[in-house]
Amino acid sequence: MKDLAVDDRPREKLLRHGAGALGDNELVALVLGSGCRDLDALAVANQLLKLHGGLHGLTRTSCEDLARTVGVGVAKAARVVAAVELGRRTLTRAAGARVQFRSAHDAAQYLLPAFGSRPIEQFGIVLLDTKHRVLKTTLVAVGSLNSTGVEPRDVFREAILGAAAAIVVFHNHPSGDPTPSPDDVDLTRRLVAAGVLVGIDVVDHLVLGDTRYCSLRDRGQL
Repeated sequence: MKDLAVDDRPREKLLRHGAGALGDNELVALVLGSGCRDLDALAVANQLLKLHGGLHGLTRTSCEDLARTVGVGVAKAARVVAAVELGRRTLTRAAGARVQFRSAHDAAQYLLPAFGSRPIEQFGIVLLDTKHRVLKTTLVAVGSLNSTGVEPRDVFREAILGAAAAIVVFHNHPSGDPTPSPDDVDLTRRLVAAGVLVGIDVVDHLVLGDTRYCSLRDRGQL
């Protein structure tokens, strides 16, 4: 970036005008810190964004995939992934807040920032008290690119240990499309039946996409 005027360099621009004045590529360049022999940090950032579908695409890209980009490598890829994760965490509520789920929308607002846009499928549960206030959120299984193996016993073990009165189960679709599959519907029905036996209500099953979600309760499939 030596060819840029001093005031146009990302670091100096941020210090002078604030982070909001920087483009996505300039912010990524600052996270990278440096380029490589043939490319400066801004050129590497441009390449990274182009290859992975822009800034939003970075949220669904693994450290290993980022590291394959020329000029990135493992250390810089880890910085990018860490920066993305920090961004996710700023969107989630403080740990001490007792969030209450009154609708699928409430649950989605709580879950999407943390668990949407993931490159692999994750299945988890939100433990709720009798007023459907959040007690704890935990992952039950992490799968491959397209599937996660989940059994009702794994779900209700966590719910019973956490003294939950009710649960919301959720998982993400790495494709970004939250439309439930037949397997998703079948698992939901099995979980509801198991919940009746153990006395723990399955309030909903949310399938998370990138920024969208699907509620099986709202679809009448619970």
